[in-house]
Amino acid sequence: MAPKVTVYTDGAASGNPGPGGYGALLQSGKHYKELSQGYRLTTNNRMELLAVIVALEALKIPGSEVHVYTDSKYVCDAVEKGWLFDWEKSRFRKKKNVDLWQRFLLIFRKHKVKFHWVKGHSDIPGNERCDKLAVAASNSAGLLIDEGYEADRNEEVM
Repeated sequence: MAPKVTVYTDGAASGNPGPGGYGALLQSGKHYKELSQGYRLTTNNRMELLAVIVALEALKIPGSEVHVYTDSKYVCDAVEKGWLFDWEKSRFRKKKNVDLWQRFLLIFRKHKVKFHWVKGHSDIPGNERCDKLAVAASNSAGLLIDEGYEADRNEEVM
């Protein structure tokens, strides 16, 4: 039987674009895991989406029943309102973050995922913890390069 997993995610960017980070928290039974990473130049939406991707990629058992709680309307609505699947049919024409959406779809389809939007900064412990993880990651030393963002940005400049 596939496990039931609760996931909280959050993303942050200072400057948008600017230094950013994501935080994710996974809970299943007695298991608990926190994930976070910072990037030198990115956007809030990219970090919100990357938090979900990394959390889903951390799951070891395909077919897991996953409830994702996020304060990102961008991510939640794209999936729950079906926009993402229309974007996919149009090969993401004129859409941002294509690299991440394609990565998301690969892992999303391996599980049974339901999104729940939560209001940010409303004292929901999982969401508050992920906010702290995301902000701390964005302020940490050794920030990674968000290659998908910086490659797109360089193409726009040329």
